[in-house]
Amino acid sequence: MLSPAAAAEPSPRHKSLVLAICCISIVVVVMDISVVNVALPTIGRELRAPESGLQWTVDAYTLVLAGFLVLAGSTADRVGRRRVFQAGLAAFGLGSLLCGLAPGIGWLIAARVLQAVGGTMLNPVAMAIVANTFTDAAERARAIGVFASMSGLALALGPIVGGALVDAFGWRSVFWINIPIVAVAIVCAARFVPESRAARARRFDPVGQALMVLVLGSVVYAIIESRSLGWTSPVIVGLLAVAALGVAGILGYEPRRADPLLELRLFRSVPFGSAIVIALFALCAFGAFLFVTPQYLQDVRGLAPVTAGLCLLPVGLPVLVIAPLTGRLVGARGPLLPLVVAGTALALGGGMSLRLGPDTPLWAVLAIYLLFGVFLGAVNPPITNAAISGMPRSMAGLAGSLASTGRQTGTTLGVAISGTVIGPRTAQGGTAFTSATQGVWWMILGLGAGVLALGAVSSTPWAHRTAERAGTSL
Repeated sequence: MLSPAAAAEPSPRHKSLVLAICCISIVVVVMDISVVNVALPTIGRELRAPESGLQWTVDAYTLVLAGFLVLAGSTADRVGRRRVFQAGLAAFGLGSLLCGLAPGIGWLIAARVLQAVGGTMLNPVAMAIVANTFTDAAERARAIGVFASMSGLALALGPIVGGALVDAFGWRSVFWINIPIVAVAIVCAARFVPESRAARARRFDPVGQALMVLVLGSVVYAIIESRSLGWTSPVIVGLLAVAALGVAGILGYEPRRADPLLELRLFRSVPFGSAIVIALFALCAFGAFLFVTPQYLQDVRGLAPVTAGLCLLPVGLPVLVIAPLTGRLVGARGPLLPLVVAGTALALGGGMSLRLGPDTPLWAVLAIYLLFGVFLGAVNPPITNAAISGMPRSMAGLAGSLASTGRQTGTTLGVAISGTVIGPRTAQGGTAFTSATQGVWWMILGLGAGVLALGAVSSTPWAHRTAERAGTSL
């Protein structure tokens, strides 16, 4: 339902402005996942933070995003998308300000949580605003393609922007830069974004929401703290038991609700289920890569933050070229070929990274990073396509939100696992650090193989039949 002021069809220029405002929001939210990574070595030194503190600096943000994306989307459907969008921008801006003022690692982590609360109100809500502004099907598809490509681009360019800011103005600037951008977006949203609500919003599911946060939080906390407490400690064992009980609770409770937070019936579709797992695998691998790489470049090779950021250009630039081509290829021929390219590039990147050392020629390092750029450019469009393929239109938004949740969960786990693997050797630098990262690169190689396998399975005629059956039963 549109408000009276937004009832008239907006002009093409007005629609473009709305799309630009929504793209700005996704850029700042997603870039803040990766922009902080290049600042981690400096944050660790200046705030005297342990490795677990650096892990939580990233994971406190992505964990909240993963846990509350679906809730934020349904809330916006109910109370108004522009209203929630503006509230999200304000919370994100305030969180960014507090991050830049944080006197210690605990304060920084707390401010990152507030940032993420704002971020949850931006990603799914902005997508819904775009979908409701562009009413023509072809026009909507192009607009969503532009919006989705901004996510991969922001994730890849974050370290480059972060490196330049840290080198020129210090680590606090990576948070302060958000404030003027958010302020402009709030004003423009009030002026140009039409208010809209869903004809029937999904009801709030407090039990499902609590169970989801409980599972994610318990698993991530157990992984991060296992290094210091040990996997057999009562705390870690108890957390894993709580996570297992939470999963059992979700499987038993959610199917009984009319409007569950997690619509488990969607997983009857093999392409949908595969898309969620591929999103988790892909972003787990990339999250681990982004957590380890800036520390390798700065602490092992001794590069300045801005130079380390520039070394990640081979990751960012391919996204600009490959993502739009992949989107068109998926629309014309399906997701199989892009997923084969993405899985192969990821597995090769992980395998070749096993040979990285303190004295590896820089050209070889950059060539390896190019593989990660090819992977990132090829993997996002087929995930979104597979998630919503065959789903009724009423479920498309929820399916897309769950795919985003899979991405954020993967990023969270990638940081948690990689930080635990390298552990205290971070401070030792040199060969001690590169030896510790071997486990991370083996994990990434395996995840690349998993993307390949799932891409093949989800593209079979049998998989397409399960999507058709799932779509007609919803």
